[in-house]
Amino acid sequence: MAYPREVLNRIRWSEEGGLQGATVWYIHRGAPGDIAKVEGTAIRSLGSLFFELDDASIPYHRVLRIDHRGVTVFEREGPVLDRS
Repeated sequence: MAYPREVLNRIRWSEEGGLQGATVWYIHRGAPGDIAKVEGTAIRSLGSLFFELDDASIPYHRVLRIDHRGVTVFEREGPVLDRS
């Protein structure tokens, strides 16, 4: 099983445009349904334990799903996400 960091790094380095076209859903306490999403273009760096946005650091263990160009490339087992 690939981990979120591995998936994001693979997209970042192997795809033209880097993380453009990626969407990451993650647990965010206080957001509607406790789930938020961020576009790959908002990710500033990929650290060893978390990824950085302009205003937050998101631990990889909170990542629920990663889509790239409309295809789900990572999905954590557990609660099913609304695919809308």
